[in-house]
Amino acid sequence: MITETPTPQEQPLETATCHRGFSIGLPKCDNPAERRFPLTPEAAGQLIERGFRVKMQEGAAGTIHYTDSQYTRVGVSVGSREESLACDIVIHLAPLELRDVRKMRRGAMLLTLLRPTDQDLSSVKELLRRHIITIAIDLIEDERGCTPFADILAEIDGRASVAIASSLLADSQRGKGILLGGVAGIVPCETLIIGSGIAACAAARSAVGLGSMVRMYDNDVYSLRRAGQELGPWVITSSLHPRTLDNALRSADVVVVCPTREPFSVSREVVSSMKKGVVTFDLASGDGAAFPSMTAVDLAQASAIESSAQIADRICFVHAGCAVARTAAMALSNTFLTLMQSIITCEGVGNALKLLPGMQKATVTFFGKIVNPRIAQELGIRSVDISIYLTLS
Repeated sequence: MITETPTPQEQPLETATCHRGFSIGLPKCDNPAERRFPLTPEAAGQLIERGFRVKMQEGAAGTIHYTDSQYTRVGVSVGSREESLACDIVIHLAPLELRDVRKMRRGAMLLTLLRPTDQDLSSVKELLRRHIITIAIDLIEDERGCTPFADILAEIDGRASVAIASSLLADSQRGKGILLGGVAGIVPCETLIIGSGIAACAAARSAVGLGSMVRMYDNDVYSLRRAGQELGPWVITSSLHPRTLDNALRSADVVVVCPTREPFSVSREVVSSMKKGVVTFDLASGDGAAFPSMTAVDLAQASAIESSAQIADRICFVHAGCAVARTAAMALSNTFLTLMQSIITCEGVGNALKLLPGMQKATVTFFGKIVNPRIAQELGIRSVDISIYLTLS
């Protein structure tokens, strides 16, 4: 009698992911100049589906009006600040204070914004002592040489400045009670934009959409040409000739100063000749350096616009993007998802730094050494070339 033997059949086999399940920490930002948060619940849930473990400090996302329960429903572990700081990767947009750095795991990664002038020497030394890899996300470049984090934040700054300016001009108590775009038979308001980069183009596009007359000034003619081609004939472009610029400043209802190749500032004499009630924004610095004679009002503060009505002097708004922190969180989330996918693909942080030149350029501290010249110069410390260590490791 012939007996049939079973034939082996292919069966699905569960395989491990290519990484060991990095943990991502989201501590609450206590810096009053930073209201933005890096991840929305949806983005955190997607990271968890990809194998990451996300730990968030209780109440950390309150500035963008998300509750802890919205994060726990997608799998985020909500706990203490210590737990979020002890993760493999910590995301904190403002520079961490010394006491927080001491709670980080040795050899961990810190994702933050560069902010050279806000760095504390003792905190940086502790980062070096604990061999923490610090990445300035606004310096990260993609394969095309673009800076996705910096670019999206600049676009938000530009659009937010015009939206806020329009609201303030229309306010009958704190503004003039006028529309930025005007109506039939009434000349629209003038918007003056200094710079022609991403933030400037975003501000110009919003102002044109609201019906404002827009002028854009910059000394980079090639950048002006690109901006003019992108925005069309509705934006008047010009080089920064002193006489024409002074005339534009005198007639402008809204002035938005964006990053330029050379630092830009308006003297006290020119400021005194500007319109009463003009709304000004400095998107190039966090302290209102573009208008040194004006009082800087930080929009990272929740009550900044309300309190500005009590200031008798001329004022300049800074950190416009922080006023729309939830929009910033959504935009940052998309970019962080791409970054984390790159880390997974490279099978770890160390390999990511070796394989992705754009991340190498964004590294600030690497295993006990400062590898960013700007931070080193600001703190009076010598920097080294990261490529030397990556070649030897």
